[in-house]
Amino acid sequence: MKTPAHSPWRILLVDDNEDLVDSLRSVLLSDSRRPLSIRAAASQAEALADAREHGFDVAIVDVKLPDGSGVELASTLREIQPLGEVVLVTGFATVDSAIAALKSGAYAFILKSFRPEELVATVDQALTKVELVRDREDLEGRYRDLIEHTDVLVIGFDVDHRVVLFNHRASQLTGLERHEALGNNILTSWIPEADWPKFRAAEARLGTTGAAEAETEFSALGLQRTIRWHLSPGRGLVYAMGIDVTERIGLEKRLREGEALSAMGVLAMHLAHEIRNPLNAAVLQLHLMTRQMDKLEVDDAQKTKFGERVSVVESELGRLNRMLTEFLELARPREGARESLHLGNLVDEVLNLEREAALARGIGVIRDFRAITPLVRGDREKLKQVVLNLVINAFEAMKEGGNLRVELAVHERDLVLDLLDDGQGIDPQLAERVFEPFFTTKEGGTGLGLSIVRKIVDQHGGSLRIGPRPEGGTRVTLKLPLLDPK
Repeated sequence: MKTPAHSPWRILLVDDNEDLVDSLRSVLLSDSRRPLSIRAAASQAEALADAREHGFDVAIVDVKLPDGSGVELASTLREIQPLGEVVLVTGFATVDSAIAALKSGAYAFILKSFRPEELVATVDQALTKVELVRDREDLEGRYRDLIEHTDVLVIGFDVDHRVVLFNHRASQLTGLERHEALGNNILTSWIPEADWPKFRAAEARLGTTGAAEAETEFSALGLQRTIRWHLSPGRGLVYAMGIDVTERIGLEKRLREGEALSAMGVLAMHLAHEIRNPLNAAVLQLHLMTRQMDKLEVDDAQKTKFGERVSVVESELGRLNRMLTEFLELARPREGARESLHLGNLVDEVLNLEREAALARGIGVIRDFRAITPLVRGDREKLKQVVLNLVINAFEAMKEGGNLRVELAVHERDLVLDLLDDGQGIDPQLAERVFEPFFTTKEGGTGLGLSIVRKIVDQHGGSLRIGPRPEGGTRVTLKLPLLDPK
């Protein structure tokens, strides 16, 4: 740490000759341009005790001391005060003693009898070096603090993309300690291959622009995050400073979806009556046609064929009616009744309701939430709809059977419900798209179920995330705020 400008610089004189010490003190105090505080020690033991208690900026040490060598003392003093300097003084200089002085880490080696201005100049130069080193340490300390405490990823890498700098935020996001990350290739370790061209193109622009930006996906604890990188060169390295924009992009996307749904909701409310009337009329006419067909004198084969065609039309009309109902549910901003709920009991109800469906599919259900008692506030029926939809989706994903593990835990101020299935998993690129209205991977699906689910979760101040499990299958995580006991 830099000595403040108003504080005297600390000088330690180590010599058993009291007269010489008094002379050195007088010369330094009268001729030095800097404010000095001078202490004295007559032996190694005194010098070490003083250095440990008070520290020093420059120590002037006689090579010959009553209890040992000043050269040996110089090494120990540098260990006690790494940012201080030691000047050795001797009346018998040899090549060996000069080499020993350099090995001890001494800043300078001066001979008795020296001129006063020589001593003052040497001490002033030593103090200048101390000041510069401490300024550098201070700047590097501030730089390290900035790198480590910022919420920005900072990753430095060489020409082969090997990581040489990895800050605390990068460790948090990847789950790797710094020593585990160093030496890894930033591209092959964390950035999907599809985004390599964008990243390399940004690197190529550094030669002409001095800085460049790129936006890529980034693997973080099994999930994909979106990182906006700012690249800058320095001393044979490239420094990549990344801002996690995943949530922001997600919020912007959901805002656009919300605006679109709001507009569609107004349209849907006006058209619902007009659409439902002809749908109901078509269903009624099909029933009448079926009854009339039964009265006609035609053979059974024709009746069966006719009945099959009617069933197809009825099925499609039913699908249109369900889609309209789900769309209205999604588009209408409708608040439900709020009450205190034990989410574990609600999940139990859903799993008991779906027990037969699980047995029929060869699915085992593992429950790990019986001891969780904290409450949430919400609309019971709507939250039951959320859990039921998620459980059914998990069952449908396990076409060849497996296990569904249902976990409930408290994390900070949230109640967290995890559903982990053994199904075929989900493509990370599709994990967020499944919430888009009308997007579906199911044959015959409306693509509105999960959109409705997320809307209900949003209305309850919660969050919903879907992603692949490293061991296979899918993890669905539902978070709801705990009920404030106040």
